[in-house]
Amino acid sequence: MAVPKRRTSKSKRDKRRANWKLSIPGMSICPKCGEIKLPHRVCKSCGTYKKMDVIDVE
Repeated sequence: MAVPKRRTSKSKRDKRRANWKLSIPGMSICPKCGEIKLPHRVCKSCGTYKKMDVIDVE
């Protein structure tokens, strides 16, 4: 089995783990109401998709 010859230092270990952060998804603006929404999805505030009313929102 492969065994490391030297102990990995804390800085080397932490530099390797620093790249595991999550990125936020790209957001777009609804053309009808101006709310921020996920792209290619129905707007939750006004219920439109591609400038058409899809669902009824009270």
